[in-house]
Amino acid sequence: MYKEQDFDVIVIGAGHAGCEAALASARLGIETCIFTINLDTIAQLSCNPAIGGLAKGHLVREIDALGGEMAKVTDRSGIQFRMLNLSKGPAVWSLRAQADRVLYRIYMKQSLEKQENLIIKQGLVEKIVVEDGNVKGVITSLGVFYGARAAIVTTGTFLKGLIHIGLDSFQAGRAGEFPSVGLSDSLKELGLKIGRLKTGTPPRLDARSIDFSKTTPQWGDDPPLPFSYSTEQITNPQLPCYITYTNKKTHEIILGSLDRSPLYSGRIKGIGPRYCPSIEDKVVRFSEKERHQVFLEPEGLETAEYYANGISTSLPYDTQVKLVKSIPGLENAVIMRPAYAIEYDFVYPTQLKHSLEVKAIDGLFLAGQINGTSGYEEAAAQGLIAGINAALKIKGKEPLILGRDEAYTGVLIDDLVTKGTNEPYRMFTSRAEYRLLLRHDNADFRLMDKGYSIGLVQEKTYERFRHKKESLFKEIDRLKKERIKPSQDVNEALLSLSTSEISEDTSLDKLLKRPEIRYDFIRRFSPPADELTPEIESLIEINVKYEGYIQRQMEMAERLKKVEMKKIPVNFDYKSTPGLSKEVVGKLLDVQPETIGQASRIPGITPAAISIILVSVERFWKQPRNS
Repeated sequence: MYKEQDFDVIVIGAGHAGCEAALASARLGIETCIFTINLDTIAQLSCNPAIGGLAKGHLVREIDALGGEMAKVTDRSGIQFRMLNLSKGPAVWSLRAQADRVLYRIYMKQSLEKQENLIIKQGLVEKIVVEDGNVKGVITSLGVFYGARAAIVTTGTFLKGLIHIGLDSFQAGRAGEFPSVGLSDSLKELGLKIGRLKTGTPPRLDARSIDFSKTTPQWGDDPPLPFSYSTEQITNPQLPCYITYTNKKTHEIILGSLDRSPLYSGRIKGIGPRYCPSIEDKVVRFSEKERHQVFLEPEGLETAEYYANGISTSLPYDTQVKLVKSIPGLENAVIMRPAYAIEYDFVYPTQLKHSLEVKAIDGLFLAGQINGTSGYEEAAAQGLIAGINAALKIKGKEPLILGRDEAYTGVLIDDLVTKGTNEPYRMFTSRAEYRLLLRHDNADFRLMDKGYSIGLVQEKTYERFRHKKESLFKEIDRLKKERIKPSQDVNEALLSLSTSEISEDTSLDKLLKRPEIRYDFIRRFSPPADELTPEIESLIEINVKYEGYIQRQMEMAERLKKVEMKKIPVNFDYKSTPGLSKEVVGKLLDVQPETIGQASRIPGITPAAISIILVSVERFWKQPRNS
């Protein structure tokens, strides 16, 4: 066996998790190497060419606030930006962007190539070398050994990937790329429990063959709001998406081909995403629906390819052609790339610590779809945390663990390592108990101090944030102190907004709390000393209008944190704890929760069991320790 080089950290896979992990580790001064099967597909947007969306946009903002890269690359490659859910409360507003698939890949690769302390290698890692429970390095398919003090596995759908199109199947990590077979076996040999999941992708269509006049265009916001706090302006041309629908004929074609569907014939063993099912699954499960929406999304500025979002399928190619042509606007559509389903191995994530390090193996971290998640954003968030924690471990520092009240990233990781998953996990705002605290607009207020103290947020970006925070609090303080006098102009303006007049001096913040009043009303009658950006004005509105709700959630989070963070001793003897059932003991031994809070979220652990554990743990900590 040939040994080429030693590194501090080796990252396996250069998808969204791998790129964030490698950049974070290298930026923290750690000698890092990232391996990818193909240098030309670094940061490939394998499925739809979009970043963000409901709850996922929150994750992208959090990645940026901590010093990650996804938001910056999205802003550079974005060709449509839309803020979703504006008709609802600010807790569920989420930014989504269409990205130019090629530009995204190019810009992320550039970021990797320009990064100090980071080496990029094309190679297939087949084995992780572990001695006495510690990572020592990796071995590639060419028999080359690379030493490492920590390894981060971010393999996406490549672990024993198997693609299905109709009743035809073939091994691949994604269409046109080799799978990773040996590494999956290596993880099993290390004692990790492996499962099987499935995801899918729709056909890509030739824009020249689409009749867009039969579809409804959907434009983005003007001006577009960027994802990154360091982006001043979006400069790419902005393109529309188009909406069309399936119909009765489409559904008849699908139902008539189910005998040739790998999903319904039993060929696919992996469990698919509940919240993003294939079109055949939607037609069968929601038979009462007469139509399903199809989004036609541009793949980029310089390509004719369109992504047919909404008709992911693993049906045979001839059926794909028929179902596509049955949809209005797609009667003459040409399929450039067929749809397919892919099965792949994943590791049950309850085997991980909150740092994303494997409990039983020192220095081995897992991030992304290997942990059972779906989506670029969930993967990137995990990759960033794994990269940070691998670097902190090598530096001998405590890991970065985000609480459920601090970040959606914290909710994501806590859900994975505590509850586990047996289906592709997708982030939703409803998964967060404190979603009014975890808004899209305040990710920098929640996390940028952490990113800066760790060393990932640049001085210029942090200085801009400090100025923003100062301006926000200064203006909120002014609104509480200054009062507006009743006058004819003021009361006429209030009546025009369908809100009541004022008859006495009223504080500006009390006026702004009214649902009908926007900050521009305040600016009109009592302008601030310094001009404020639209972003800060929006933050002021939210903080003032929702002050009571925000305060209550903060108090609730603080109360729960006292119990939540109570440590459970390592290797705590649950079997000898009176009152715990065998089922509860089995679950606790499987997850090995680190805190009472984590234990309380394990499925099947009752409040009564938590009370017993809490009493036993407190008794344990009160016992005298041998010096």
